[in-house]
Amino acid sequence: MTETDLPPRLGSLTFHGPLSETRATRMIERLAASEPATVLDIGCGWGELLMRVLEAAPGATGVGLDINAEDLARGRVLAEERGLADRVEFVEESARGTTRGPVDAILCLGSSQALCDPELPHDPAAALRELRPLVRPGGRVVLGEGFWERTPTDEELAGMWPGAHSGDHLPLAGLVDLAIHAGFRPAWIETASREEWEEFESAYRHDTELWLAAHPDHPLAAETRDRVDRQRSAWLAGYRTVLGIAYLTLVPVG
Repeated sequence: MTETDLPPRLGSLTFHGPLSETRATRMIERLAASEPATVLDIGCGWGELLMRVLEAAPGATGVGLDINAEDLARGRVLAEERGLADRVEFVEESARGTTRGPVDAILCLGSSQALCDPELPHDPAAALRELRPLVRPGGRVVLGEGFWERTPTDEELAGMWPGAHSGDHLPLAGLVDLAIHAGFRPAWIETASREEWEEFESAYRHDTELWLAAHPDHPLAAETRDRVDRQRSAWLAGYRTVLGIAYLTLVPVG
């Protein structure tokens, strides 16, 4: 079996989350207006948003942290293709307890768990406390974090990820309060739309679904089909219309 026999991974995604081109552009424009010189992307994946920030802020340099070597390799290739290899570094390391700050701007979209104790339940308050000393006075943090659009029912929770419960997330107001208590002011509050969610969820599985249709008898087909079907079911029968993603642009106080 060769590498080309394997199902593709995330090739149809631009960003690793429910984020549209339009929202990303506005977010980057606001971030670039603060004229950051240094940018840190926590849980960067292949660093698409990080590289766009560097393109919008030509004097800036950036570091992307992630523990997925495949995503980081993809980011390095993209950086070479876009002439950014001398301005961005992709590093395979944990973000918890990182000493790579303080910096002028931080991206942490859907990755705050990287700042938390893996032995404990995910705690956005702890992640915000970790973020606060990593950003310089006058800097910006763009945080992408889950929240409950409404309280999930027991049936919806049963359809989500294993062990899902109502304490896994806060409502939006509670999440913003945590940011304020951690020493930030919320300069901009926005949330992913239904269309952004559907684009992300479909693109997340698109290439693999095509592969499964073309290779129904492949040795890895049954395993891959079970995984993809579980993922899709968790969305459609579980967190669709219930789980939201907030994009908070935060400014440190004092």
